[in-house]
Amino acid sequence: MTLQEDEETARLAFRDAMSRLAAAVHVVTTDGPAGRAGFTASAVTSVTDTPPTLLVCLNRASSVAGLFEENQVLCVNTLSARHEALSRAFGGATPQDDRFAAGDWTADDSGAPVLKDALVSFDCRIENAVASGTHHVLFCQVLGMRIGAAEDEALVYFKRGYHRIA
Repeated sequence: MTLQEDEETARLAFRDAMSRLAAAVHVVTTDGPAGRAGFTASAVTSVTDTPPTLLVCLNRASSVAGLFEENQVLCVNTLSARHEALSRAFGGATPQDDRFAAGDWTADDSGAPVLKDALVSFDCRIENAVASGTHHVLFCQVLGMRIGAAEDEALVYFKRGYHRIA
């Protein structure tokens, strides 16, 4: 299939194709002058290890986009299989305070909330943001990391559903 068809058909075809890419599930959090917020994301990847940098994609129309932009810090909390309910809370219409009530949180150097029992957490400063289509592409310099229990299973999203892998 080519994407030369009408825009809506191409958008739906692309979304369907992307559902076949298994991805780790993360809760991305921030805190600072604009307040505390978080969202569920699968569009997170490493950019470079010198300096350690992650890429995080955030919908510009989301209710939390402005908070991340103003705070300029975030934490990528990679979820284990036992965190499916937490992922759903941060991915839906749940109020921010209720989202955070569903987990056990602390903070590192940036001040962004760190999930205490995440598989791994990356405490970051947003170095650059690039607008691309409907999203901000955030380039985030890693300030610190917390690595969780090695025996935990990972939570992944594949074909529009949650799965666990060891």
